[in-house]
Amino acid sequence: MHILEDRSGLSPRALALLDRTGYRQEPSEPRLPTELLRVRDRRGRLIPAPLELVIRREGFAQRYGGLRYAVRRSIAHAKGGRSERSLEWRHELGSHVWPDPVRGWFFDWRGPSAAHPIRYLVHTDGRVGAEDTAGDGVFQETEASMIHRIESHAVMDEVSEWDPWPIDGYGLAIARQLDGLGEVTEASGPVLSWRMSDAVAVMEFAYVSTEFPRERQAWIWCRGEEGHRQVSAAALHAAAAGTDGRQAA
Repeated sequence: MHILEDRSGLSPRALALLDRTGYRQEPSEPRLPTELLRVRDRRGRLIPAPLELVIRREGFAQRYGGLRYAVRRSIAHAKGGRSERSLEWRHELGSHVWPDPVRGWFFDWRGPSAAHPIRYLVHTDGRVGAEDTAGDGVFQETEASMIHRIESHAVMDEVSEWDPWPIDGYGLAIARQLDGLGEVTEASGPVLSWRMSDAVAVMEFAYVSTEFPRERQAWIWCRGEEGHRQVSAAALHAAAAGTDGRQAA
């Protein structure tokens, strides 16, 4: 059943995002079912789509196909100034399928409405990821599941109304000086995680990149006098330690 019809398992925050901006766009053209595809295996041979690929890809189409919602995001730039934008995410299957060199398969889906230099992917083990700008067909995990991605988007949308901390190389070092933040478990996984209090929010993640290990960074938002005090104090500690956030990864 489509997620807009059966929204069990979503947090109140995610439900609010879908209630406010979510809708389903029916496809304009028919799609070839996965079970009719012939795909190249690890040896480059054309074979019928394996069952695990059929189940996961058709499951994505049934559960998320046509889902669209908008996510707001605010950013403060290192040289000053703040920018805000709202990006619509479109959950539509693409036409590409790859075998994972280790196990399973992955396939692409549409992603954001704006042009992005990466391709968005889903693995047959349930993880969500992307392909780097090299276009080499390598799966890089970004979230643990589609539900984690939606939950993460819901947090991003919520904190867009807070004050963003400038994005620079010290973000990760500052974030790791912040205490008293609870993990947002429904929006967190091995690669991307959220920690929040009533006044401070931190998103820690790994960039999609051709470089390994992938660079880690953190974005920070705060609100109110207490939130600004906490982040400013953490920034002073990080600066005094002379720690570059990229090195701290």
